[in-house]
Amino acid sequence: MNTKTNDMVKASLFLALGLIVPYIFHATGIPGTVFLPMHIPVLLCGFILGSRYGLIIGFITPFLNSLLLGMPPMYPAAVSMAFELATYGLVAGYFYKKRKYNIYVSLIISMLLGRVVSGVANYILYTAGGKGYAFEIFLTSAFVKPVWGIIIQIVLIPIIVKALEKSNRKA
Repeated sequence: MNTKTNDMVKASLFLALGLIVPYIFHATGIPGTVFLPMHIPVLLCGFILGSRYGLIIGFITPFLNSLLLGMPPMYPAAVSMAFELATYGLVAGYFYKKRKYNIYVSLIISMLLGRVVSGVANYILYTAGGKGYAFEIFLTSAFVKPVWGIIIQIVLIPIIVKALEKSNRKA
């Protein structure tokens, strides 16, 4: 299979995981806002396939989840998440694949920049909708409430990426 086709198949898998994993969380009553199940496939996509696929899969995953599964609500959550997750995928791929940064450094940078983009997007969306979006709300929703999801990402993402890279070297 040629590289482009192979990458498209893998991107489709990450997109499918971006739908299935959050669905399982919602179906079992596990709060997605705490454990961030949609973030993991997008981050993995960026690390494995690079910034272009990470950006695309990150941007469309929240919209597809909203359209097909009803979660997150389209406005403002899916819209702001699209920018946040696109940033995760883009930045993870850029720093890890192109710039050859350490996986942990790439992950932390992508997680921080994605949250900043989310905060800016939420500020714009909520302000445009006539509601306020205070800095305290941003800190709580970006760092306090999802602390378990952040920890899971910092632990799982490097393990999965390294295992996939090792299996690719053997194949």
